[in-house]
Amino acid sequence: MCRLFRFDNGSAYFHEDDREGLVRVAFLALHSHYQDFATEGFCALAAKPPVLYVSAAARPGFGLHLCTQDIASFERLVADDEEAGRVPLLLLANAGTPAAGHTDKFVRLSEICSQHGIWLHVEGVTLATLVLGFVPSAMLAAVKSDSMTLTPGIWLGLPATPAVTLYRHDDPSLALAAGLVSSRPADRLRPLPLWLSLQQLGNSAILQCIRLATQLSQNLLDKLKLLPNIKISVHDEVDCPVVVFKVVLSEQNLPGAAVVEVSDLQQRESELQDSFNRWLCSELQKAVPASGLSEVELDDDGLCLRFSPLVTAAALDTSNADVDSLCEALSARVPTMLLSWRLRTALRHTALSAPPLAYLEERCWAGLGALRYEVSGQEFHPSDQQVELEKFNQKLGQKLKSLLPDIPLTFGPKAGGRLDCVYIGMVTEELDMAALMQTIVETGQEVEESSRVGCFPLLFVFI
Repeated sequence: MCRLFRFDNGSAYFHEDDREGLVRVAFLALHSHYQDFATEGFCALAAKPPVLYVSAAARPGFGLHLCTQDIASFERLVADDEEAGRVPLLLLANAGTPAAGHTDKFVRLSEICSQHGIWLHVEGVTLATLVLGFVPSAMLAAVKSDSMTLTPGIWLGLPATPAVTLYRHDDPSLALAAGLVSSRPADRLRPLPLWLSLQQLGNSAILQCIRLATQLSQNLLDKLKLLPNIKISVHDEVDCPVVVFKVVLSEQNLPGAAVVEVSDLQQRESELQDSFNRWLCSELQKAVPASGLSEVELDDDGLCLRFSPLVTAAALDTSNADVDSLCEALSARVPTMLLSWRLRTALRHTALSAPPLAYLEERCWAGLGALRYEVSGQEFHPSDQQVELEKFNQKLGQKLKSLLPDIPLTFGPKAGGRLDCVYIGMVTEELDMAALMQTIVETGQEVEESSRVGCFPLLFVFI
């Protein structure tokens, strides 16, 4: 493992939980900085508490102290901690974050950690590229870290194989105290499945698998740059094996915008764009299941689509043909999203002038939106009003579905939302909104009239 990943003079710790390696090297750093830690435990830390630094782009749940991705801010933070009598202990850096594939600046981080005696630990999918013949200098600096956690089983499609943490330390007794070395037979046999698998694959097959994953990412990235309305996140990273993107939909010249708070408009637009991109991800997953596409939430960009072949390609047997199919499916659906986005606004404002229809702002619905027919002239008991309204609109939905077979309509429990309305989904061609509203209103009136007539025989029987 050290030879494959250019980690000279290292040792290996194999573990089932990929987080366990970080826990063990953190204990190793504690034993190295606090001579009495083995005997006094927490009490040895009280005088000068240790600080663990975690990149803000890391997966949640790590560390006690957060710093920004800004190197200068990290440097100031370390200086402040030392001045306050704390011990800068460990920095968790990223070589391809789980969410967006961000890679930290290892050259400068390594210098700061060496200067202040901070243990530098690296994790992330981009570490897999260290096995390739050419590795950019910015990435090659990761091998100068004190430890790194690798997940070759995921990268190579090898089930039931352990994660590996490579580390360097001169004192075997401290490594033993930290749990990185064990004499238990079960622990010593843990790497056996991985070793057998790597022997079976051979060096050339390992390189081919990693190289294919990076080629798939680059292929998709190149194609996405040619498509309109596509925003790519972290596209300037060197050889980043993770591609994160979304379709950007803009709402221009929104009627009534002057009387609505800008923040409310931005929030509504952001939530709607998330819903549309969630629909897109679902559609692409069904169209090209071998792509391994998934959703990811980013702080700045909201819901995005993530393509991470180093994590999925080996298991799904993803090929460049799948990337081509993915881009074709994406290109076919973007016009539908843009048209539905524009018609959603038109539907909302047309419904305002078409009583008794009410437009419901369902931001989690990807499509034109939701309409509810407000039943007039019928008095329901307050306890029955909601139930009757749901029944009525479901009858209306059934009627409209037969009258408008070309328009995607959803109602009732299948919609997954409200039961008292009819949802209109994505459309692929222009719609005459006035004619659509008229059809819905007239159909609603017919259903309303038939409901009233249906009550008369019951009245005559009782009279």
